[in-house]
Amino acid sequence: MNTLSSAGPAPAIPAFEPLALWGGLECTVARIRNQFRNQIRETGHHDRIEDLERIAGLGLRTLRYPVLLETISPEHPDRQDWRWHDERLGRLQALGISPIAGLVHHGSGPAYTSLVDPSFAPIVAAHAERVARRYPWITHYTPVNEPLTTARFSGLYGHWYPHGCGMDTFLRTLVNQCRAVVLSMQAIRRINPAAQLVQTEDLGKAFGTPVMQYQADYENERRWLSFDLLCGRVDRQHPWHALLLQAGIGEDELGFFVDFPCPPDIVGINHYLTSERFLDHRLPMYPGFHQNTTNAHTYVDVEAVRVDLPARQIGPEARLREAWERYRLPVAVTEAHHGCTRDEQVRWLMEVWNAAQRLRAEGADIRAVTVWSLMGAVDWNSLLQHRNGFYEPGVFDVRSDPPRPTVLATAAAALATQGDFEHPVLDRAGWWKRDERFYRPPTRSSKLRVVGSPRRLLVTGASGTLGQAMSRICHVRGLDHDLVSRRDMDIADAASIDAALRSYRPWAVINTAGYVRVADAEREPGRCFRENSEGAALLAEACARLGIAYVSFSSDRVFSGALGRPYAESDAVSPQGVYGRSKAEAEQRILAAHPGALVIRTSAFFGPWDTYNFAYATLHGLAQGHRPRAGAATAISPTYVPDLAHATLDLMIDGAAGLWHLANCGQVSWHGFAVMLAEAAGFHADGVAVSDHGAAPAMTVLTSERGLVMPTLEHGIDRYLHDSKDHWRMAVGQAQGR
Repeated sequence: MNTLSSAGPAPAIPAFEPLALWGGLECTVARIRNQFRNQIRETGHHDRIEDLERIAGLGLRTLRYPVLLETISPEHPDRQDWRWHDERLGRLQALGISPIAGLVHHGSGPAYTSLVDPSFAPIVAAHAERVARRYPWITHYTPVNEPLTTARFSGLYGHWYPHGCGMDTFLRTLVNQCRAVVLSMQAIRRINPAAQLVQTEDLGKAFGTPVMQYQADYENERRWLSFDLLCGRVDRQHPWHALLLQAGIGEDELGFFVDFPCPPDIVGINHYLTSERFLDHRLPMYPGFHQNTTNAHTYVDVEAVRVDLPARQIGPEARLREAWERYRLPVAVTEAHHGCTRDEQVRWLMEVWNAAQRLRAEGADIRAVTVWSLMGAVDWNSLLQHRNGFYEPGVFDVRSDPPRPTVLATAAAALATQGDFEHPVLDRAGWWKRDERFYRPPTRSSKLRVVGSPRRLLVTGASGTLGQAMSRICHVRGLDHDLVSRRDMDIADAASIDAALRSYRPWAVINTAGYVRVADAEREPGRCFRENSEGAALLAEACARLGIAYVSFSSDRVFSGALGRPYAESDAVSPQGVYGRSKAEAEQRILAAHPGALVIRTSAFFGPWDTYNFAYATLHGLAQGHRPRAGAATAISPTYVPDLAHATLDLMIDGAAGLWHLANCGQVSWHGFAVMLAEAAGFHADGVAVSDHGAAPAMTVLTSERGLVMPTLEHGIDRYLHDSKDHWRMAVGQAQGR
């Protein structure tokens, strides 16, 4: 059997100094009923070996990487296919990256075994021995990722196979996984005595009202079970010893862990914002929340971060300190990821990094922080139970081809090589420390800033739909900004621009101002070009001169609609009217003046906060009993304004430049859009009439060669109906009341 050792041993994981940045790929292979979810395939990494060069380019030298039982021996434990792993691990070795080999990651094994199968642990151990023989240069292993978490999701909550929902199944799956870890490390160390165990676990803590403290105490003892078993601590004095026996775990099985302790060489802590929970028996305070029941009480289990608890009790620093003080073993954060907006993602990474640095200053042996989900993750908002294709970007966004580095890539490279990272969005604390996070507003307000005077954005177009929406979204995301009108800054006047930029001193400008009346542009071409072309270009020139990031917006009206297919960024512009020509000229002048500028082409807006859009007019008319009319000849890309604002801010923070098409995924005529709105709101589709029978077909649909980063149109419509709170319907009632 060949082994991949020609390049010599890979470099060892760095020692205690300095704090290292590791990387990790979301690599779960989970069985859910009779189907398997494979995140390496779903994020596309399976077919992109060049991802490894991208990772190496960040300066990372340690990588949690899958060498999974389910992918190597999917059909039978004695039949292996090593080809994919040989190539990838060989490339890692050549790049000087040390893998931490993961052997089972939230899995129940292939279909021929499961977490409740007595043979599960020996099967995993046999796989571990084969891996160690084939790749003897690998020195660090995670035989089973998060055994306790997997046991909860698979044996207690029923989410994953074998879909158990009781204490007996939970503890059986936990013991089988921990036994697999011990047997695997024994097998590996027979081949490589120096091999190290990097054991991962989510250590979220439970808090509660005084009435529910007993349940919180119970769950807080439970959370240490995987590490306690491996460290040989679950003897007759352990609080869970009797409960394990009651669940059918034999004395001899528990004695195995005492007789053959396998303490981690590195305790790996995976901490997420929702890991910490608050148990509350005051049910009327949480209408609509799922309720749990003990023998004594019914209660809700909510995110502790949304409850007003002492700051030092929650968060990554508190959990890392607990793990260090309990075991006094080297500790690493083995997953740092937050599926949120880009600013919040980088805020979370830096909070975890800084927490590790503070603990090291106290003397704790914290080895590393792992930037997780390098290629993102799919459907983790439903714990993989639903195939919605919900993608969370990571360090790279795989919706672009090739994967596009996000601001997390910039942060990771800085942390890996310099140990620090700086960005304007870090001037403000993450949402988990701002007042808007609370279920119930606290009696005191934190108004937390990381620095005293946060750097600010400048948003133009205070009177427009997009400017107002951008300001709202900036506020939600904790992005300090100034929203200005023409009185504050006339973008078509160079002196006014210079004065405003000196006064506001923004780190980025988002220009939503301009001439928007398409039909009137034919009568006022001079004004249209002044506001759309001259103004946008002057502002770009000023921002380029001062080193300020710049974002401006264009329109699908730079295209004629005659191409017969959706337009991509590289398609030649072909404007038919004054408005379209003004936008096409603006694009050219902006990018010539400021090559780092971001120009967003988008399509017809609809949003929840104003009444001047097609969606409101359609639904308001239907609610009044009218029959709205809409054209069926032209295909368009209706764009939900909050999605547009979020995607624009993400791209701006990532440092994206050039032309980018942003519209909700989907194409429909105006009539088709009206029908979709009607049906989603509960009206009959035949309530919408066609207004352009016999008109020539056209298509101004936008697609993107750079990455489809917007949600679907259907999803946008659903959220429009939710976010608008039926104001189109209430307006009818108010009118009738008068």
